[in-house]
Amino acid sequence: MSFLKKLMVTAAFSAAMFVNAAYAENVKIALVVKSLGNGFFDAANKGAEEAAKELGDVDIIYTGPTKATAEAQIEVVNSLIAQKVNAIAISANDADALVPVLKKAMERGITVISWDSGVAKEGRQLHLNPSDTGLIGETIIKLAADYLPEGGDVAILSASSTATNQNAWIDAAKKILPEKFPKIKLVATVYGDDDSAKSTDEAKGLLKSYPNLKAIIAPTTVGVVAAAQVVTDENLIGKVNVTGLALPSEFKKFIDNGSSQAVALWNPIDLGYSAVYLAHDLAVKKEEAKPGATLSIGRVGKVTLDDTNSAAMAPPFQFDKSNIEKFSKIY
Repeated sequence: MSFLKKLMVTAAFSAAMFVNAAYAENVKIALVVKSLGNGFFDAANKGAEEAAKELGDVDIIYTGPTKATAEAQIEVVNSLIAQKVNAIAISANDADALVPVLKKAMERGITVISWDSGVAKEGRQLHLNPSDTGLIGETIIKLAADYLPEGGDVAILSASSTATNQNAWIDAAKKILPEKFPKIKLVATVYGDDDSAKSTDEAKGLLKSYPNLKAIIAPTTVGVVAAAQVVTDENLIGKVNVTGLALPSEFKKFIDNGSSQAVALWNPIDLGYSAVYLAHDLAVKKEEAKPGATLSIGRVGKVTLDDTNSAAMAPPFQFDKSNIEKFSKIY
């Protein structure tokens, strides 16, 4: 082969390599949330984008329905299957209803994990809990009990009645009550569907139905804000304490005005970050999700899967007057 021909072949090969590199697609990871417009999930998306930047080959598709229903999430997942995403990381509105469509996604070669609110194990490869379920259940009761030395009536304002994580936390709370908090009486559990207006109505209903109510516990960032606003508006500060799981940035004013003494949460930014790390490593590095497997969640650390292929990220952290100012500037 002449020098000129060699030069032409080399140039053609280099050009082809350049074109392939230029058109190489990043890994598409869909972060599917219960509903859009929720501050908790917006914060999780910040973490997802942080992980994508760190990994370098990831595009995040942040999506979810406008209403927190399983039916709406099924439509979202079908759309993602059609888009041929590489991975779906979903916080589920219903543990079982989403299984068929997520099994369909996995059959098409899409990696599927759940995070925050889980999917039944048949519909995902692994699930990332934000924290240990039993610890969260105990924490939400303790947040109320710590400010009720004589005990009293409390009620729970949850998200939807099918929300996997909420139901598990409430069950854990009920189990721990007789043993550790015998003076606390749980008089009702109601559901606001992670909708501000409905949560407001449910909080008002609790106060009307239970005039001796001492605390409203809302293990949902939407519900806890709604309940605290109701207590504020109805001049019940000092009579009814609102607590549960809250974003510091959204809840600081209620700690400041005394409608709440303390709340807790994990870092939602870390949760979104960790979910993307896990989805990426399963989709790209072909890590195997199996009981006993230890998997990386980047700067957050590592998690080890249990018998259901589930793991917990971190313990909840308490926010009160001593520290909420600092954390409200972060998330």
